[in-house]
Amino acid sequence: MDKHHFSPPLNFNRWIEEHAHLLKPPVGNQQVWQNADFMVTVVGGPNQRTDFHDDPVEEFFYQFKGNAYLNIWDRGRYERIDLREGDIYLMAPHVIHSPQRPEPGSLCLVIERQRPAGLFDALQWSCAHCGTVIKRYEMQLQSIVNDLPPVYEQFYATSDAERRCSECGEIHPGRDWQTWHRTLEAAAQA
Repeated sequence: MDKHHFSPPLNFNRWIEEHAHLLKPPVGNQQVWQNADFMVTVVGGPNQRTDFHDDPVEEFFYQFKGNAYLNIWDRGRYERIDLREGDIYLMAPHVIHSPQRPEPGSLCLVIERQRPAGLFDALQWSCAHCGTVIKRYEMQLQSIVNDLPPVYEQFYATSDAERRCSECGEIHPGRDWQTWHRTLEAAAQA
């Protein structure tokens, strides 16, 4: 068979079963096909994060099991987009977003284009109290599975002084996502 013209169908349910052990925290994502024009990824929960992704291309989300939501930084404030089981969502490029999957066993199909050379993704960590960017790391993304964890570790290795907000003085709690989310909720109610 000439793989340049077509390939056999993939049984998605079987693929999920075979990769279930990889769809768990801390990020819990796996790419379905390698070396394709699209990055087709399945992401599993539970997973709650404090980082935000600045993606230079559109992202398509299909929340096919359980519920999730996206924290969005838009027009100077945090917003939330709920993704209920069965929902699809097409996100524009450069929407600063943080996927949250608090439900164990939840699954989302995410589709995005490969990045051409010179088109950079970024991960950033922001103050939960006021939204000021604490740290931002840009990268030439080649593998959605392998390229992100080293950036997380780089941020987590920073000191409290490096994670102090230049605007309000709040210290980003690093790995402690519970504290970050509590601060975000308190700031929203203030």
